[in-house]
Amino acid sequence: MSLLEYFEALPEEKKILQLGIKTDTPLANAFPYKRVVHPGLNGTFVPPKDSQNIWDKLMKNIPKKGQIQAAYIHIPFCRTKCTYCHFFINPNSKNVEDQYINFLIKEMQMASDSPRLKNGLIHSVFIGGGTPTSLTPENSEKLLKAIRKYLPLANDYELTLEGRIHDVIPEKTDIWMSNGVNRISLGVQSFDTKVRKLVGRLDSEDVVLERLSALMEYAQCSVVIDLMYGLPGQTMDVWEKDLSLLVASGIDGADLYQLNVFEDSDLNRQIQSGQVPPAATTAQQSEMFSFGRSYLMKCAYRRISNCHWSRSNRERSLYNRLATSGATMFPFGSGAGGSIDGYTTMLYRALKPYEAMVELGKKPFMGLIRQPKLQPIIYRILSELDMNYLNIDAIAKIDSRISMLHELYQFWEQRGLVKYNGILYSLTEAGEFWNINIGQSTLEALEHIMTGETSFVMDKVAAQDATEKDELMKKAMDKAMKMGGSSNTESMKRMAEAMKKLSADDLKDMMSKML
Repeated sequence: MSLLEYFEALPEEKKILQLGIKTDTPLANAFPYKRVVHPGLNGTFVPPKDSQNIWDKLMKNIPKKGQIQAAYIHIPFCRTKCTYCHFFINPNSKNVEDQYINFLIKEMQMASDSPRLKNGLIHSVFIGGGTPTSLTPENSEKLLKAIRKYLPLANDYELTLEGRIHDVIPEKTDIWMSNGVNRISLGVQSFDTKVRKLVGRLDSEDVVLERLSALMEYAQCSVVIDLMYGLPGQTMDVWEKDLSLLVASGIDGADLYQLNVFEDSDLNRQIQSGQVPPAATTAQQSEMFSFGRSYLMKCAYRRISNCHWSRSNRERSLYNRLATSGATMFPFGSGAGGSIDGYTTMLYRALKPYEAMVELGKKPFMGLIRQPKLQPIIYRILSELDMNYLNIDAIAKIDSRISMLHELYQFWEQRGLVKYNGILYSLTEAGEFWNINIGQSTLEALEHIMTGETSFVMDKVAAQDATEKDELMKKAMDKAMKMGGSSNTESMKRMAEAMKKLSADDLKDMMSKML
């Protein structure tokens, strides 16, 4: 059975989500909606009783000469919660924060004598969250000094501190700059004051710009921000202004992210209740993606990855590239994730079990997962797709069966998602927008080719589409019934299945043609 024959034999809904929809407008409608946050295949959960021994053995291994390694440090606190966010864990209080930082430093100290750390180098450290910039100046200084004491930083290390504009004040920024932070990543999301307040951001446009300018005046670190497109109240005019203010700010780089509306998020509940305007549909987001892509190209920004844009040579986005390519990632802190020698790690998200395990001198695992045997190939594929291309022939040198992916990509070339240049497939503008779906379907095809097994991953990350499309389908069904359509169950089912293949725009067009 060929790869496409395998896909064609799938149930209709899965086939559409994996292969996409034939359409004249692939940018907006190549797939029904985004189906995962990050592409990947599931691994095997390691029993808790075995996790500690496996970790201890891994940390006794001396790294290979020249091996690139990184560390992820998690700060699980936020002063406020953004309505779209799925990473909020704990509200902040000084006593809880003080105690947590002491345990976090102890966890790093425990690992510092291991052969894996002692005989290697850390090229990138990312302090994420949560909101790491919400730490008090005293705790920031303690943590940053501990990082430099217990982690063997490479000469050209990147140390990123993630956070929010609200914390960019001199008593904090002076501490960051004097203790080794050389990259600051801030979740601006939008400069527009009204849009920011709709999603729980605190500061006005003027404050955002003033504080970015203050950071740039230090001239000691790369300053980057996240901008989202598709936020409630964010029209195309607002999005254009967001981009123009990004350029005018003179900062070193930015990530342009598509808003995911999770079904169980505060944002979706607020949209459903009418508290905030609807978020942009995926089709509308595709227009915003296209505009942002074109705008930054015209402004001579350099594309580092699918989402990340750099204005200066100072900005490398090293951590993100290492994470995508499967570099060793040591996790520290409650809720931290990592990857080492074929295992994915996740530390306890709740503070009590995390701190109790560290107190006992143990790595505080919530879970240790043995990665699929295909993981090295998966990393290779995702790393290339993150750069908006895939060289199937080069990867097929690992195993000739991988060349069967040509069949899938030739199919997508006919759909306007990729273009073959005789060596590799480059993603078109439409392919870049649907990068996540393409990546997930590629991995599921790889799994079928290499193992004969089949899996299908589906996250609920596009609630803005479900809301609009479900409503349109209901209206179309009602209208069809009034026009004399069959009311028997089987006919209704077939009609619903046919409508699922259509985008929201196609449904609108169909309804406009109904008498």
